[in-house]
Amino acid sequence: MEQASLEQRLCNRMRLWEFADQYIIEPTDGGNCGLLSISRMDGALQSIGEMPVNHSSQRLRTQTIFGLAGIVKLFAGAYALAITARECVGSYRGHPIFRVLDMRFLPCNSALQKSTPQEKKAEDEFTKLLRTAEKTPGLYFSYDVDLTLNAQRSDSLKIESKMLPLWKQADTRFLWNKRMMQELIQCKLCPYILPIIQGSFQTFQTVLGKTNLNVSLIARRCMHRTGTRMWRRGADSDGNVANFVESEQILEANGYLASYVQVRGSIPLLWEQIVDLTYKPSFKLINPDDTALAAERHFSDLKKRYGSVIAIDLINQRGGEGLLSQAYANAMQNLVNDEIKYVQFDFHRTCGHVHFECLSLLYEQILDDIKKQRYFLLNTTGEKVEEQTGVIRTNCIDCLDRTNVTQSMLGRKSLETQLHQIEILQQSQNISQHTSFDNLFKILWANHGDEISIQYSGTPALKGDFVRYGQRSIQGILEDGHHALARYYYNNFCDGLKQDAIDLVQGHYNLSREIKSPFQTSGLEAVASFPLASVLVLAGIMLSTMSLRQAKQDSRRFFFSAFWASLALGIMTFVRINGRLFCNRPRLQKQL
Repeated sequence: MEQASLEQRLCNRMRLWEFADQYIIEPTDGGNCGLLSISRMDGALQSIGEMPVNHSSQRLRTQTIFGLAGIVKLFAGAYALAITARECVGSYRGHPIFRVLDMRFLPCNSALQKSTPQEKKAEDEFTKLLRTAEKTPGLYFSYDVDLTLNAQRSDSLKIESKMLPLWKQADTRFLWNKRMMQELIQCKLCPYILPIIQGSFQTFQTVLGKTNLNVSLIARRCMHRTGTRMWRRGADSDGNVANFVESEQILEANGYLASYVQVRGSIPLLWEQIVDLTYKPSFKLINPDDTALAAERHFSDLKKRYGSVIAIDLINQRGGEGLLSQAYANAMQNLVNDEIKYVQFDFHRTCGHVHFECLSLLYEQILDDIKKQRYFLLNTTGEKVEEQTGVIRTNCIDCLDRTNVTQSMLGRKSLETQLHQIEILQQSQNISQHTSFDNLFKILWANHGDEISIQYSGTPALKGDFVRYGQRSIQGILEDGHHALARYYYNNFCDGLKQDAIDLVQGHYNLSREIKSPFQTSGLEAVASFPLASVLVLAGIMLSTMSLRQAKQDSRRFFFSAFWASLALGIMTFVRINGRLFCNRPRLQKQL
């Protein structure tokens, strides 16, 4: 194995033994590492040489698992997260890549029996969040290659670094289980420390002319400000932005390897858009005096990691988005220089809802800068021929729909340039002239965009029909309408719980017995219930209608009708004014 010694090789298939007092994980892949014991009392980890003989009659069950994501500690114990199902989705540089299909938290909380009723109740609420975290979408891993590093960064590692375990090589920004791995790291259990990313891995193999091609697309989601669409917007004071994703497009052909990296991320200002039952909540800038510093820190970090930056802002120049775009432009005035370029491109105004080919105007505007940034290329002997010296940073409001359309266009242009350089395509040819290859490329980026969108908004990306088929369709527009309504529902009534689950497993919430339970509510918040309010409104409308129908026989029914109608209208007005209280909100405070 190239990356690590045999003693550090990751276990890729294990048998989980469940006993009354402990879990024992036994490698079954032929490795020479010892067994791992996890106490069911408090989650304590211990490497053991062999299966305890006196446990043979106490076994509760056995199960095959494919990795241990780590340990989450709560008030009364700990919970170990095991990967119980996986699928191979392709390979990268000859190594298989797996997607997590199913996970299971193993409770190690026998001490809960000695806890107070209040602690038991809080623990129960936290375990509900863990059950939500078990369904986290878009998790990928490899036992042999570090998925957190793009090809250029991986190639630049020194020989000594390449011999380290994968978790020591990893870019911690993209480690989904960074916090959960800490217990395993402290116990020096390298064969069980499995780095996992959240994002996407898409790939296809085809033949172009007489050449076999392998094209892959990897998305790496940053964990610094991770969360759901409406509960994680903008930047924090350190310049970390919501929905920051590094997308790397990789071409392998004729012994060459080419890589092109782009990034997306929320507008790097301090702003929010809190759900309040309206279809499109208003945007609000927070601490305007500090927002320029957040943007400066964000772009300073990008320059340090990627080189020169082309920041493409795709949001509307009018309305609520226009206010944000103007604030972004103002913050960029003192940042733009030879290494940072800021480009405003009103996507909707230029392209409308169907004419996405007008993105060529954007491409022409930044073509010279793109040529300077280049891409990464290794020749058939593994020698570096080209180096990517900068990155394009793209954003719209959500960094999903308009962003994915734009990034797919830029990825296409870069891939054509690479195919020209390694002489697979002639200079006069482009991808569109090869129908089969073109279709596979479109599907690659469409699936990429859908998976990133599901993780942030709960639905596939909008405008996906253009990315997938190269044109807008009536069916695609109708599907966008359905997805938009689904986003409204998830954002208002589901994402608070999901955000809490993310913050808990990512370690953004610090448990403390001295702090009042975050799940306790009081006052109006304790009784605010959108389902109950909806039932009362419908009952009021129904009773008002019934009374009005009977008014011909009894004039007093007019007063009853007016009363019930007024009650329904009053409840609707109250809910509208206090909309935030009726939404599903996060209960855990993120420590920024």
